[in-house]
Amino acid sequence: MKILVTGAAGFIGFHLSTLLLSRGHQVVGIDNINDYYDVNLKYARLAELGIAQQEASVFGNQVASAKHSEFNFLRINLEDREAINELFEAEKFDVICNLAAQAGVRYSIENPHAYVDSNIVGYVNLLEACRNTKVKHLVYASSSSVYGLNSKIPFSTQDTVDTPISLYAASKKSNELMAHTYSHLFGFATTGLRFFTVYGPWGRPDMAAYLFAEGIRNDKPIKVFNHGKMERDFTYVGDIVQGVMRIIEGEVETRAKNKELYKVYNIGNNNSVKLTDYIANIEKNLGKEAEKIMMDMQPGDVAKTWADVSELIKDYNYQPKTTVKEGVKKFIDWYKIYNNIK
Repeated sequence: MKILVTGAAGFIGFHLSTLLLSRGHQVVGIDNINDYYDVNLKYARLAELGIAQQEASVFGNQVASAKHSEFNFLRINLEDREAINELFEAEKFDVICNLAAQAGVRYSIENPHAYVDSNIVGYVNLLEACRNTKVKHLVYASSSSVYGLNSKIPFSTQDTVDTPISLYAASKKSNELMAHTYSHLFGFATTGLRFFTVYGPWGRPDMAAYLFAEGIRNDKPIKVFNHGKMERDFTYVGDIVQGVMRIIEGEVETRAKNKELYKVYNIGNNNSVKLTDYIANIEKNLGKEAEKIMMDMQPGDVAKTWADVSELIKDYNYQPKTTVKEGVKKFIDWYKIYNNIK
């Protein structure tokens, strides 16, 4: 299949592109390489995919991979409607996997316009391009944050998600609503994936694993919110992309016959882990103990997440296998190599 992966220089997009290429698919990756976090990490991921920084940094310049004959990369903004339409018309994609978004719950409180531009305007551009070029299937990243103030544990896709508590969460909920509209009106499949706290090698430096590792390594205190009484469904990135791959490769004809073109799934580890246990695993693998600053809950945060992934298991045989102990070790092994730590 010919697959478009948006956010290909991002954490999950990089891992998914790598997996899809290993399975013989033709992949076009796009990313705007914004500076929300260190762009050097994004270019390092692209280098792993055979894309040189000098060529990738130019907007509108499609670059062929030096490592993978079936991979090309293009720097582009999702908000650039004309450029998106030209790309779709030229490539005639079979499946779109939209992993591009302005990320971060807390940052959405400080910079709301970035979320509207990327997560809403850019997303509509993708939906319209899918409609106009007869794309069969749009797979897109939603988020566990849509559950907002939901108090029922574990979170189920049958739960009402009408109480988002950050603009980031609201933007992801809007993506699901728009996908439903387009599937209903224009007859192509859409699958939303509510990701739960993804971590692993090549992870983002603004996320917990990297922040904690940096603090412990540099003998700086780490902030532990809600006084350590946080729990998360930490999910290893390798398990995540295996699940996404199964959905991309799955047939959608049966869904059309069953009038199930619109679907939303949780994708997580199906388990909730105490934040203090997660930190303890990072400490163990770095061989150092963290100095912890206990802090109140932050605006936009929730105390506990836990994904009910039974629907994804039933429909796609999704099998998250990596324990936090195993996943944190893999992350820290990569972290040491990337940061030249002996």
